[in-house]
Amino acid sequence: MGVNVRIPPALQYLTDGQAQVNITASTVGDCIANLDRQYPGMQDRLLDAKGVRRFVNIYVNDEDVRFLNDLATRIQEGDEISIVPAISGS
Repeated sequence: MGVNVRIPPALQYLTDGQAQVNITASTVGDCIANLDRQYPGMQDRLLDAKGVRRFVNIYVNDEDVRFLNDLATRIQEGDEISIVPAISGS
């Protein structure tokens, strides 16, 4: 098994239209690396040289990884990872 990763509509073209995929990993960083192996191009859209891109939010079971251990946040089987593009307005 693994963790369920919810893919936002804007990135589903990379996952052949799938809104949710299952990835085996022990940390959020591993999850993104494994996600990129299965769906090339994903990592470039989620990370930059500093870590998670400024306008991307990644949640583990509704907790923002920025308030946990960022990419080193531990995950376990059955967890749910949500990738949420930030939305701003005026």
